[in-house]
Amino acid sequence: MISIIFGKTKPINYIIVLSFLFVFYWLVHFSLFDRIDAPDQLIGHVLILGVLFFSIFIINFIVKRNKITGTNSFPLLFYVLLTVIFPETLTDANAVFCSFFLLLALRRLISIRSLKDIKLKIFDATLWILIATLFYDWAALFLILVFAAIYFYQPKIRNNWLVPLAAVFTFFMIGESVLILAGKTAFWEDHYRLNFSPNMVYFSYWGHSTKLVCYTLGTMVAGIVAFIKQGKGSVGEMVTIKLIALSFVLGIVMNVLKLSDNVYPIMVTFFPAVVFFTKYIESVRRANIKEIILIASIAIPFAVFFGSLALK
Repeated sequence: MISIIFGKTKPINYIIVLSFLFVFYWLVHFSLFDRIDAPDQLIGHVLILGVLFFSIFIINFIVKRNKITGTNSFPLLFYVLLTVIFPETLTDANAVFCSFFLLLALRRLISIRSLKDIKLKIFDATLWILIATLFYDWAALFLILVFAAIYFYQPKIRNNWLVPLAAVFTFFMIGESVLILAGKTAFWEDHYRLNFSPNMVYFSYWGHSTKLVCYTLGTMVAGIVAFIKQGKGSVGEMVTIKLIALSFVLGIVMNVLKLSDNVYPIMVTFFPAVVFFTKYIESVRRANIKEIILIASIAIPFAVFFGSLALK
């Protein structure tokens, strides 16, 4: 039943996913975390929800345009299920916006496989990552993705290596101009501290640490399956999978470095995770086995969610 519904790309799938995310977002804020916001703050929540919805469309665009997965809606399903496993990330607006801009950057980097307008795509991706650093300073780690893409596609063209530097210069020149006009020239020093300040209390709680470890291991296993399945693919397809895998590793590292009170950046790893989970589901040929796995994939996140509620 689940594979029949989400095994194809239909408008009803968007309605199901977006409706659930809408309801679950407000449930997390007002029930799970007991957030009480002023009426004027509701506008901010609407903006965050809009970015979340747009992120789902971007994910679908990336995987379909670049033929990373088949013609199905499993990436959308897994994305909302990950929010169920990690509901706290919905309370962190910076996580939502940072993840959104990193998605835009990854979209440009993956599209380099066409070998058209490479310098422009490198420039755009670098700018999007730098914008993401405005929300999390450690998002600067994702600049490694830019240089990895250059190394994978056109390492011998020296000008490609200089394009990210031009983007960095452009970003800071525009930013400095805006800060001077706003009278906040100390922003750079105050924001880009790159401190390692993990919340050890968060990690010491077995529910949080176990959840993060299981999620990481599960994604890695699915990623290995994706690599094996992609082994017969073209060079461009293999490079795409490598970039997605690297983005997941960088996201996990950033999560460990940045995780602290009211800061939950695990959302930046959702895109590579949903790609690998989808690739794994697509590798299952027997319909009954696939259905069982999908049922478990839905049941486990909700079991984790309600278990967290019971232990709260």
